[in-house]
Amino acid sequence: MAVVLALDAGTTGIRAMAIDETGQPVAWAYREFPQHFPRPGWVEHDASDIWDATQATLADVVAALDGTAIAAIGITNQRETAVAWDRRTGAPKHRAIVWQDRRTAVQCDQFRAAGHLDAIRERTGLVLDAYFSATKWEWMVTEGGVTTDGQLALGTVDSWVIWNLTSGGAFVTDPSNASRTLAYDIEQRAWSDELCELFGVPRHALPEVCVSSGDIAKVGAGMPIPEGTPICGIAGDQQAALFGQVCFAPGEAKNTYGTGSFVLLNAGSTPPPRAEGLLTTVAWELERPARFTYALEGAIFVTGAAIQWLRDGLGIIKDAAEVGPLAESIPDTEGVYFVPALTGLGSPQWDPYARGTIVGLTRGSGRAHLARAVVESMAYATRDVVEAMSACAGVDLRGLRADGGASVMDLLMQIQADQLNVPVTRPSIQETTILGAAYLAGLGAGVWSSLDEIKGLWKEEARFEPVASRSGPDARHAGWQRAVDRSRNWARPD
Repeated sequence: MAVVLALDAGTTGIRAMAIDETGQPVAWAYREFPQHFPRPGWVEHDASDIWDATQATLADVVAALDGTAIAAIGITNQRETAVAWDRRTGAPKHRAIVWQDRRTAVQCDQFRAAGHLDAIRERTGLVLDAYFSATKWEWMVTEGGVTTDGQLALGTVDSWVIWNLTSGGAFVTDPSNASRTLAYDIEQRAWSDELCELFGVPRHALPEVCVSSGDIAKVGAGMPIPEGTPICGIAGDQQAALFGQVCFAPGEAKNTYGTGSFVLLNAGSTPPPRAEGLLTTVAWELERPARFTYALEGAIFVTGAAIQWLRDGLGIIKDAAEVGPLAESIPDTEGVYFVPALTGLGSPQWDPYARGTIVGLTRGSGRAHLARAVVESMAYATRDVVEAMSACAGVDLRGLRADGGASVMDLLMQIQADQLNVPVTRPSIQETTILGAAYLAGLGAGVWSSLDEIKGLWKEEARFEPVASRSGPDARHAGWQRAVDRSRNWARPD
């Protein structure tokens, strides 16, 4: 029986997984790659490290499959990260500038001051923020020494991985990734010449925009997986997670608790209203059945990364798995709040000058209080996004599907249910980002014939009902909002 292979090129590492026709994982592998922080607020990756880790994980999975046929491969990836390379040599022209990077925040301020915000927001569904790719590409060209000859390739991580997988035969992306660049018109469904000119991005250097699920490309020779294997799925990580949570109907929503947290709401075939603090984005474009779907998104920049900071920055834990038990060792934080604005605040505040803040410390505060404050911050920030999203869409959320690394913490899931006052469900396969890439590829290759068939593969592992009275969660959330106010507008351009 053939399997579907999926690759998740994430922010800190590469994961590969094979699933069978019943949707069950049969092989997987993971490799981390180095992070680079050359200056405060700057975050970079070496694109060669990404490709090396990609090859290693694919080789591990193929070895584990021991000759099992691969029907198709799907790719999902960290979004907005900007990559530049030479199409002749395949060599990166600059380190990849990661989505977390803030070096172009001042440039975004200048575009805003020049009155471009409304037009950009209307065309792209995004806000003017250093988070997105276009100003990163422009910085590479104007400040990073990248020459704009006819062999320049500017893309996102999906484009880089697929270009390598096809031995340079396909330079492509999909609408879910293109819609995160500030250079793609979400209503015209194409790169915008006007936006490319505004941001100084050479149009000829951008990839072809193809479907998210369908006949996309084929693997080239000399790869860890067999030559000719069809590439049938592409999606940015959060859209892939929405697909992996089988949120196929308008109004269905999920939150992925990863390096950052991302709440996505399926908005159907018509772009939803532009709303302050939220993003309108493309969810996916399917070839079979033909479908173009939009989503409303709230992005929280730092959640799981805060746990890494507890481990690597402060050294108060040795392993990320210690956070849950440490947080559960006390009943509450005793008034301690942590605002994880380590790279600014995303939705719904969108403040690039906010900085991480700990408030409410007393002489009795310790490791457990800070660990629990980090866990609670994920739930509070999610509530902020959901309330803004509900106000924009004019509907109340009936439930939330949760996935990602931090979703394994029952404590977090229960706090989230209490804060939102709706059920929170966790699937049996929690890595729904890579699962969504597999579903997209399998649908595109005909392994599954319909969305209903894929929906039948999804299974619930746990359900968390709100149990606290509203006074407790509301009071704690009010304290959180006071802490957020103190974190804002802290770092200034000068």
